[in-house]
Amino acid sequence: MGTETCSRSFFQGAIICLCSLLIVSVLYGSSAATENNGMLIVGMELAYPPFEMTDTKGQPTGVSVDLAKALGTALGVQVRIQNMAFDGLIPSLKTGKIDLIISSMTATAERAQSIDFSDPYLHTGLCLLVRKNSPVLGISDLDKPGMTVAVKKGTTGHTYARKQLHYARVLVLDKEAAAVLEVVQGKADAFIYDQMSTYSNWQRNPMTTRAILKPFQQESWAIGIRKGNDPLKTRINVFLKEYRAKGGFEKLGDKWLKEQKLQFKRLGYQFFL
Repeated sequence: MGTETCSRSFFQGAIICLCSLLIVSVLYGSSAATENNGMLIVGMELAYPPFEMTDTKGQPTGVSVDLAKALGTALGVQVRIQNMAFDGLIPSLKTGKIDLIISSMTATAERAQSIDFSDPYLHTGLCLLVRKNSPVLGISDLDKPGMTVAVKKGTTGHTYARKQLHYARVLVLDKEAAAVLEVVQGKADAFIYDQMSTYSNWQRNPMTTRAILKPFQQESWAIGIRKGNDPLKTRINVFLKEYRAKGGFEKLGDKWLKEQKLQFKRLGYQFFL
């Protein structure tokens, strides 16, 4: 091969590489994705089954993991799951340590001041896990002196309790399991959490707890995106619309939440996925 041919090949290769980098930059902006050869780093707390968890080999699995992988396939990039505490997700997104948050995160006005959100992909609501013999019938019964309400740190349940409960003692805990245990042992009168998890925790502790599944605050889950990354936000919203139209969310529900779907229907509650 002559010198001219080699130079031409080198030049063409350089142009292809540059174009690839520009495409990644347009899609993801200045973020971890551009620093990791186009790999999309998705942050989630792997402690929220069946949405975010690990399998017997310690590998990420669950509803959100499948959703993240499907998104990566649609965007033509590899996905790496970054496990971290829930209250560290937004700071990590803002500083570029991760590219997206897919961690059953509720899109709230408060959070939207710091990050952007995709279109909602799941609708749910806050409800209560209470002691089985508790006289509590709803959230209004809890805001009284002598009542103790458990919440998980950084969740919308935590935010609601901080803003709306003026007389009850609010017990802030780092882990969902710890909050459930407080109710099981009778140390807390209620645990504020989402419907799906409340149902599951009740099923695991039927002798000591009772679920009040009617939501007192409606919520929507969405994918967290760094502010200003509009091209990626647009691509994600297109993906979510197409994924739903193709039955992707229905399949996720059948794979991971089949029992819950049946029970919610039996109890007369809408299944939100």
